[in-house]
Amino acid sequence: MADGRVIEDSAMDFAQAVAGTEAPPQILENLRLIDVFYRGFDGCRHKGQLVVHRDLAPDLLEIFALMERQRFPVARAVPIVFFGWSDEASMAADNSSAFNYRLIAGTSRLSQHALGRAVDINPWENPAMDPAGRILPAGALRRPAQPGTFTEEHPLVRAFREKGWDWGGDFTHIRDYHHFEKSDPG
Repeated sequence: MADGRVIEDSAMDFAQAVAGTEAPPQILENLRLIDVFYRGFDGCRHKGQLVVHRDLAPDLLEIFALMERQRFPVARAVPIVFFGWSDEASMAADNSSAFNYRLIAGTSRLSQHALGRAVDINPWENPAMDPAGRILPAGALRRPAQPGTFTEEHPLVRAFREKGWDWGGDFTHIRDYHHFEKSDPG
């Protein structure tokens, strides 16, 4: 917007952003709520929020600043509590999110999202695709030339990699194009 206004997509405090989670206190004490700024698909400047592991907040603030400078559009970034802790509902709304205390789908292992060590960006433009052809969110299409889409050589994928993050587009069991994660080095 030429007048400098910012559209506020999320304005929660930390307690609101983690309300109702089943995460234990030792996980919650490592999380931070950060404000991120980005260009929406409407071309306007937006402010959203992510709940992330405190060690990863600087990385995500830098990458979101890079996204904004590159005018990479982001649909929205609202803590997943807004969607009743439903990953499916968040993805269907094309929401970018990080912390969600949950298991890796189809397993008994905690997801990196459960630790605030993963972020999903624009799931509608960057769906997850399994070997059987199932696409999440349902109805999404992957079109690499579409704005807001990640590709192998995209500058934002490179920026994540330079900071030590793994991209779900490189996974072999499922191509999770919206997913980035950074495991705890300890």
